Amino acid sequence: MPLRLGAIADDLTGATDLALTLARGGMSVRQTVGIPTDPSAISGADAVVISLKSRTIPAAEAVTQSLDAAKVLLAAGAAQLFFKYCSTFDSTDDGNIGPVIDALLDLLGEDRTLACPAFPTNKRTVYKGHLFVGDQLLSDSPMKDHPLTPMRDANLVRVLGRQTARPVHLVDINAVRSEHLDHRLLDKPGIAIVDALDDADLLAIGRAAARMRLVTGGSGVAMGLPANWGISQRTNATRHQSPSGRALVLAGSCSGATRQQISVAMAAGFDGLQLDPIEIAAGRQTISDALDFATKATVTPVIYASATPEAVAKSQGALGRDRAGAVVEAFLSELAPLLVNRGFDQLIIAGGETSGAVVAGLGLKSLDIGPEIDPGVPWMYSKAGETPIAIALKSGNFGADNMFIKAWDLL
Repeated sequence: MPLRLGAIADDLTGATDLALTLARGGMSVRQTVGIPTDPSAISGADAVVISLKSRTIPAAEAVTQSLDAAKVLLAAGAAQLFFKYCSTFDSTDDGNIGPVIDALLDLLGEDRTLACPAFPTNKRTVYKGHLFVGDQLLSDSPMKDHPLTPMRDANLVRVLGRQTARPVHLVDINAVRSEHLDHRLLDKPGIAIVDALDDADLLAIGRAAARMRLVTGGSGVAMGLPANWGISQRTNATRHQSPSGRALVLAGSCSGATRQQISVAMAAGFDGLQLDPIEIAAGRQTISDALDFATKATVTPVIYASATPEAVAKSQGALGRDRAGAVVEAFLSELAPLLVNRGFDQLIIAGGETSGAVVAGLGLKSLDIGPEIDPGVPWMYSKAGETPIAIALKSGNFGADNMFIKAWDLL
């Protein structure tokens, strides 16, 4: 089977979201954790999604990793590349979205692409080039206080224009809903920020992008891509035999959505242990503490470092911005395999950086798609060593308030 679409995602939860979208569109999809070194790992699929951990690393490193992934996908025969980033366009003025797009276009010898992070199902829309979260401009949403990529400008033409020397122009909603969208996407060199307010817009954009060698955006814009190869949509992901051990939530995201999910779970009777980066760094909160807490819990345990912007600022002030996050990631990466060894084989992980750290700690290399919990969040199946596990990797901003409660009913 020829490889149709090769995708590069800048974090693990985003890769999972994209893999789910393509699988729902009818494609056979394989997701890898990191760049595969064995060609057989990406053979026999319509689409391969390579998940990187490049969203918040220096732009030059993100470019190198993305190019290495693209070369593997092109060598495997990919006819089209997809660069997937967050539906909230997480970035800084120095990158990494713009530099990676530039590098991929140069690799392909192309001079134009589109950028559309819209995901209306999760209330992310683009109108007149401005990114909205629900009824709020991105710059008025909680994303303005993101600890690593604060987003203070909702104008994507302006944001991306600061990251690339290529021209950035707008294809507005009127053009998206016209009969000549494909021409509007291709008639100007550079990067087109494309409006989208609903799924019909995303499907139209996907169809119109059939002749583009590179498509970029959130997972939503991939909805329309499978049909370009004559592949029909399906509604159910492949079924798997779920493990029957203990359930656990590990949360590192400090987004408002994740904090609310934790609050709802606590109110429903889940047992919680909050991690403090300062206490961990000082050796006063240990892996043994967390392991004992989870093992002795009589209900579903939630181990979380999620905190308010004020608490995050305090930790970053004491430890430094990068170290405050790294301390928690290292802690959860070390803790996760110990928990699996204690019989926890149904895991929800909240946060992109956290998911990457936990998957690395578990040594997972590939993931199969299972049933969808909430838009963009499926159960996945893999093995940690010899232990089959079900794992849900949740972007911090995704999921309904009761997601931690209802997820287990699907297993």
